[in-house]
This record gives sequence, structure tokens and C-alpha cells, in this order.
Amino acid sequence: MRMKLENGELVIAQLDSTQYAIIKSWNLMRWNKQAKWLEGMASSELLNKLASICRLPDQIEAERQRLNRIQRAVDAERLMEDPTEYKFPVKIPLFKHQQRGAVMALITFGLLDPGIVKVPEKPKPVLESAEESFNRFMRYVDGDESAFDDAPVRR
Repeated sequence: MRMKLENGELVIAQLDSTQYAIIKSWNLMRWNKQAKWLEGMASSELLNKLASICRLPDQIEAERQRLNRIQRAVDAERLMEDPTEYKFPVKIPLFKHQQRGAVMALITFGLLDPGIVKVPEKPKPVLESAEESFNRFMRYVDGDESAFDDAPVRR
């Protein structure tokens, strides 16, 4: 299988019948009868699916990683409590959802670096070993009502 990425369009040639059937089933590419190859827009979804069935050339893999980085930044911006601070050239201050949408659009269209979005870290839950949980349960069975008072809470 041979691949070429040009102006955001992915072209795949010299496929065997199995590869053709798999890629065609995704409905993300169309067959060009004259050139005898598959062609379609190089989206994140298409490139991730192709990466799962074969090794991508370096240029196409770099594009896949770039698109995934942009998608992660947009998703992080969408889920953040407060939007990323950015000075927009408007007279009236924007609401949070407007500022968030504008930052996501700038990231998507490549006018703002995806690295500007700070992904908040989730606190890791405090877990106890199976032996500690079992001992806590046995204390409760033996009549200790306060056995679970200091247990870690799962959220």
C-alpha cells in the first residue's frame, strides 16, 4: 500500500482486496476509477483508523499527531471551568462560553498554539490494598461500627 498526503487530501494506491474492503467500509474515502486509487480528506478519524491497520509514513504520522494534539487541546478547553485567558479585540467583555468558543476556533484553525491550553490534572484517588479492605470488612463484621469511617472515598 502506498500513501500520499497533499493539500489535506490523502491518496492511497496499490491496495490489496482486504485493505480496500476495510478502508472502504469506513466511508471516509472514495474510489477514483481513472487513477485507480482511494482518495479522501485527511481527518483525524481517518488517520487514526489507518494507523491501527498499518504503519503510516513519517509525514502522514506527523500530521496525525498534529491533528490529535489539536483535538486534545480543544477537548481540554471545552471541559475547563474557566476559559484560557486571551485578549480579543472587542469593546465589550465576552462571556465565558463566547471566550471558550473563540479560543477553540483559534486553536482549530491554527491561529493559536494548542500548547497554550493548560490541561488541569485530576487528583488521583487514594486507594487501599485488597488486604486492607478485607481487614476493614472483617472489623465491621466483628461489630466495629466505625470501621468504614476513615475509608478512602471513591468518586
